[in-house]
Amino acid sequence: MPTTFTLNGKPVTSDAPGTSMLLWVLRERLGLTGTRFGCGLGECGACTVHLDGEAVQSCRLRLARVEGREVTTIEGLSPDRSHALQRAWIEEEVPQCGYCQSGQLMQAASLLAANPSPTRDEIVEHMDGILCRCGTYGRIIRAIERASAANTAPAGRSR
Repeated sequence: MPTTFTLNGKPVTSDAPGTSMLLWVLRERLGLTGTRFGCGLGECGACTVHLDGEAVQSCRLRLARVEGREVTTIEGLSPDRSHALQRAWIEEEVPQCGYCQSGQLMQAASLLAANPSPTRDEIVEHMDGILCRCGTYGRIIRAIERASAANTAPAGRSR
């Protein structure tokens, strides 16, 4: 039975079995390879996407669970890479190998959507569980702080 859902703002229908993991449908059937396979156990966070605005691990989410819902991948965060987090990621030179970056960005975006001005402790707590093999956690935190400041700065002023 086909599964219909909204993907990055556009309706899509997949004929993949409902038991298929969303990660593989996104990558193999829909050609959106920004979402990464890391551990397949929902432990590393490399496969993080948004489901109705909430960060979820797509490697453990069956396609049938997204029927009628909204999925956002890294490709849908900002079509022109103008999202404050994406700009901050570049300014802080966060990526080294880059493998975890889509998961990190999607997790951070869910935080800023719920809390535009998080404290450093709130950032650390929210990002816990998204693993970075290169250990750029300090840069990740600074980038989230930068994006938060940019989003909350008065018009015409950003950090």
